[in-house]
Amino acid sequence: MKDIELRDYDYDLPPDRIAQNPVAERDKSKLLVFRENNISSDIFSNITDYLPSGSLLVFNNTMVIRARLLFRKETGAAIEILCLEPVSPSEYELSFSSMEPVDWKCIVGNLKKWKKGSVELSFEQQRKTYTLTAEKIRHEGDTVIIRFSWNCSGKSFGEVIESAGHLPLPPYIEREDTDEDSYRYQTIYSSIKGSVAAPTAGLHFTGNVFEKIREKGIDKAEITLHVGAGTFQPVKSNNISGHEMHSEHFFVTAGTIKALIANSGRIIPVGTTSVRTLESLYWLGIKAINDPDFYRKGISLGQWEPYSMKADITARESLEALIKIMQKNNLQVLHASTGIIIVPGYDFKMLSGIITNFHQPRSTLLLLISAWAGENWKKIYSFAMENEFRFLSYGDSSLLLK
Repeated sequence: MKDIELRDYDYDLPPDRIAQNPVAERDKSKLLVFRENNISSDIFSNITDYLPSGSLLVFNNTMVIRARLLFRKETGAAIEILCLEPVSPSEYELSFSSMEPVDWKCIVGNLKKWKKGSVELSFEQQRKTYTLTAEKIRHEGDTVIIRFSWNCSGKSFGEVIESAGHLPLPPYIEREDTDEDSYRYQTIYSSIKGSVAAPTAGLHFTGNVFEKIREKGIDKAEITLHVGAGTFQPVKSNNISGHEMHSEHFFVTAGTIKALIANSGRIIPVGTTSVRTLESLYWLGIKAINDPDFYRKGISLGQWEPYSMKADITARESLEALIKIMQKNNLQVLHASTGIIIVPGYDFKMLSGIITNFHQPRSTLLLLISAWAGENWKKIYSFAMENEFRFLSYGDSSLLLK
């Protein structure tokens, strides 16, 4: 599997097929349906016509933060800082609620121009002007640990970046963020702050669609995976073995795991982030069975780990092992991280379908789709191209059933 060549997962994506803005109404986007090797099209508001009764839809409830901060040096040089994840305090909730300086792991644009000293950014709250200050603490690989402080007394870091920052739209959306993006680049069910990119498969859901889902007897569950900047990272190597996945944090409640157990074999994740979380849960359950004390060592899954582990138990048994670990340690929420890469040849353990948008050529997300649909991914993407589907984050949707 590590010998996969990216040239085999390429296709021509003209710039005018990349959606630069959302459709006027969320659930009026196009929907491609792939089932029993047949492809058809509809609009997203009719997705319940194709979802099997008794399914469990799994949503990623992460919320995109205003993580893009545009500073200027006294010389006029622009310094762009993208917040990736909190370092001190390391918990997202504690960092966002902190009224004291916080440290974050960041990507810094134009770093060569920022040799020493701090940089400042002016912002307004309640018609008063304040200053956000950024100071370099240390380098960590291709990221920088930045300490943020502000002179807006009584305001938390979350409140400060809400006023000072910009939504980090993907680089292929070639415009600045607008007021409309503040709500259209969030799912209507987003609730847990932490992502630098939206779980875009969920952008199509509306209250009307949820009502149809309820009427059909389809259940819902939520996970939280904070999407990192790695979701936009291109695969620069010709061979997938040369690509390093960034680890992402996720959180799953005991209630969600119990729902997954009860609905085993009927689970449809919304988006690739939910796919990666669910598949990671299976492998963490394997770890729990092999080592009951693995929780104390930190719950994480490496990029290629699943491909070297034995998978001779069911999804139900794996998840039940995780529940036992949580009960033993009095945990209501499982905190973990994953760097899993899903490529053709991967044996899915948790899914009966996927709801997802259309992904970039030569990307790890396209490899995931190929792992699920096999060579049919080419038919699916050709159909989408020929029928004028819109691609990427603000683009149209697909339902891919087993």
